Amino acid sequence: MNNHIFSSAADVFTWLSQFENLEQGQISKTFNLDQMEILVRVAGHPETCAPVIHIAGSKGKGSVTGMITAILEAEGLKTARYTSPHVTEERERITQGNNFFDESIYCGSGSELVSIVEAYREAKQRADAPAGDNQEPTFFELLTLYFFLCARTARCDVMVVETGMGGRLDATNMVDPLVSVITVIELEHTDVLGSTIEAIAREKAGIIKNRRPLILGEQSPEALGVFQKAVVAKQAPLYYFPDVADIQNLRLSREGTTFTLHSKPPLSLPSPLELAIHIPGEIQAKNASMAVIAAKIAFPGLHEQSIHTGLKDFTLPARFERIGEDPIIVIDGAHTPRSVAASIETFTGLYGKGGILIFGCVAGKAAETMAQILIPVFAHIIITTPGTYKVSFPEKVYETFQTIAAHQAGKAKGGPSLCFIKETDKAIEEAIALGRKQGLPILGTGSFYLAAEIRAYHGSIV
Repeated sequence: MNNHIFSSAADVFTWLSQFENLEQGQISKTFNLDQMEILVRVAGHPETCAPVIHIAGSKGKGSVTGMITAILEAEGLKTARYTSPHVTEERERITQGNNFFDESIYCGSGSELVSIVEAYREAKQRADAPAGDNQEPTFFELLTLYFFLCARTARCDVMVVETGMGGRLDATNMVDPLVSVITVIELEHTDVLGSTIEAIAREKAGIIKNRRPLILGEQSPEALGVFQKAVVAKQAPLYYFPDVADIQNLRLSREGTTFTLHSKPPLSLPSPLELAIHIPGEIQAKNASMAVIAAKIAFPGLHEQSIHTGLKDFTLPARFERIGEDPIIVIDGAHTPRSVAASIETFTGLYGKGGILIFGCVAGKAAETMAQILIPVFAHIIITTPGTYKVSFPEKVYETFQTIAAHQAGKAKGGPSLCFIKETDKAIEEAIALGRKQGLPILGTGSFYLAAEIRAYHGSIV
């Protein structure tokens, strides 16, 4: 019998922390949806409590998820948003719009979750698992179920759901969405998703559902071929961004991005749309455009004013977020070569070259490729630990940067000063002191977890 009574959302997350967490480097015995299917059945299928927009991809999916949510909230729809990772606290993953649910929603759904886990264990013991199979659900499976329960308890009108990793076997892939969205594909999580773009694209394509539209971001030829085959097999209408839309009059400033969105048949949008977002960057203009397309296809009656209002008011932590002025500090969760390149293009366009970089990435990321992009841009580079939430090897990252820097210095004069400070708070302190002394802007990137550490540290000293 469930005797758990939670007094806060933090209590629920503490309870959830006892379960296997792949984000923290723990390795699951299996990757399948069997456990999730039992959980949602026992819970009375909360994933069907409201229409869904489902988002996957290697980069930009969090921004697209947030922007869709903001547009739908501006339309007056009570919108549950599921995203990861969090930057400051766990509640960021499960919200109504850009705001937290009432604590009673979190606590009541948490108690329901405990009851469901107990029923799940009983079901496994009875008939649903082979003898001796006592595998517990993972943290992410239960977190996903918890989101569905919160959305159901709050009686939300729509759910906007970001996948965690992959798509085909992701715990969120219980939904039958109005629309699926897949952003750009890069090499990521190769130990789980596969070592080629094609293999990763096949995993992401697993969220495509029969006869449900797919909004697809610009892809490499290898990934595009996979998705084209998948939509044919699923008889799913395809809206490939380069074919159905065009961004013009792009203007970046330190205050954000403005641009004009033109649509092309078969896409039917008010055209042209003059749009503005608070986040600087061409990539964010593309993310916003995909969000507009997805929201309009899912809800054809969507008002144009809701698009403008939702995007204008939208913010998201650690997406090229300026958090300091003396010195200028920008944090960005970019952690793939393509996203890092986009971040650097925006940073140098707004603040010039020769600034300070504080960098840390978790295990399994393309540190060498990112180093090649970053080293020519900065006067000072500090390598550090990207927080403690996920496994990382900062010493190896530093050695990689040293090797790349030495190689590049052999081809050109000069190069950045490069140092390693393992303790994250000390690295941040050094970067800020150096920035103030030399009047240089700082970029913190390589991991959402590092961005979170910088955000928290800076918030504690201002």
